[in-house]
Amino acid sequence: MTGKLDKLRELYDGGSRRSRAFRDFLFVFDVTAILYVIISSFFAGNETVEWINRVFGLLVLADLAARIAISRRPVRELIRPLTLAEIVAAISFLWPLGGGAFLRALRTLRLLRTYAFLERLRGASTWFRRNEEGIVAGTNLAIFIFVMTGVVYDTQHWSNPNITNYADALYFTVTTLTTTGFGDITLPGTFGRMVSVLIMICGVTLFFRLAQVLFRPTRVRFECPSCGLVRHDHDAVHCKACGNVLHIPDEGAV
Repeated sequence: MTGKLDKLRELYDGGSRRSRAFRDFLFVFDVTAILYVIISSFFAGNETVEWINRVFGLLVLADLAARIAISRRPVRELIRPLTLAEIVAAISFLWPLGGGAFLRALRTLRLLRTYAFLERLRGASTWFRRNEEGIVAGTNLAIFIFVMTGVVYDTQHWSNPNITNYADALYFTVTTLTTTGFGDITLPGTFGRMVSVLIMICGVTLFFRLAQVLFRPTRVRFECPSCGLVRHDHDAVHCKACGNVLHIPDEGAV
């Protein structure tokens, strides 16, 4: 049994080519799940969709079981907020309830667990290293929009005639986030107003964070050997924290 767990742990945490390919597969699966949640909202009630739901649910549960099994602290792993969110998402795939799409949207939080994947991107892509902060900020904003769109869709499409699919909910979420507010779609009732307020407060905060990263002077990722400061101006010679001389590679040099 220990040998099997070691092999499984190698797949999830190892540095071999096989391990990297496996984690790439998980990343593709996460992206596929996101696209599926969006597309399936246009075919609600279809029997084929329900069978696909069950397949996704079983795969999510298998992934969860494997990660809990190889964890050094299984109980702690089980009660982590993101793990609980994935359990709820898996249940919604296997047992479609009235709020299925919103619960499935929680699956996108799985992307937050793939940030270890960023280490590989840093080593493989100069463009990514130079734009990492913007990419991460944009990813956080996209995840928030997707999850909130799921909330809007699943709480409204039963009773709100203006929200019949995921695209309608996305339209409302984006117009609320940007405070455009055309007024053609609204969320009635106290709960609907609170959802709108949440989108505006949290969403605008994330949006400004993204804008700040995009428009402030570009920085590069290079750890100072003296104090450990990671982000520096692209033309920095000395670390602004400790004054140590930096030797930041010239990525444009041959």
